[in-house]
Amino acid sequence: MNSKSINDLSHELIGAAIEVHRELGPGLLESAYEGAYAHELTLRQIPHSRQKLMPILYKGISIDTGYRIDILADERVVIELKAVEKMIPLFSAQLLTYLRLSKLQLGLLINFNVSKLIDGVERISNHAPNLHPSSLPQK
Repeated sequence: MNSKSINDLSHELIGAAIEVHRELGPGLLESAYEGAYAHELTLRQIPHSRQKLMPILYKGISIDTGYRIDILADERVVIELKAVEKMIPLFSAQLLTYLRLSKLQLGLLINFNVSKLIDGVERISNHAPNLHPSSLPQK
């Protein structure tokens, strides 16, 4: 794991998404963005894993549900990627549930199907320290 702050890591992750969006633009399938984004993280030397299995612990047993995190960056940030016309509250709720189940503090919900990527980025906190609205990149 890296020693950089979770805010610095978050900024790097958002920057990588902006670069992918700058190169590819909107309109592709989520899987295309996932592959390109993972490659961009590799180029930036940000440790990550794709399609990480998300088991659920229920009353002491692990239930293999087939849920998968799109990308887990530096074992600290859950990243859910979308390529949809409209974001719905369910996407944020799902990411928050992933954070709770994984006991991680920060997630990024990134929708690549927008004209300006920063409009498609949402930071979701599960009580992450040092997360303030002022720490987000300005539009």
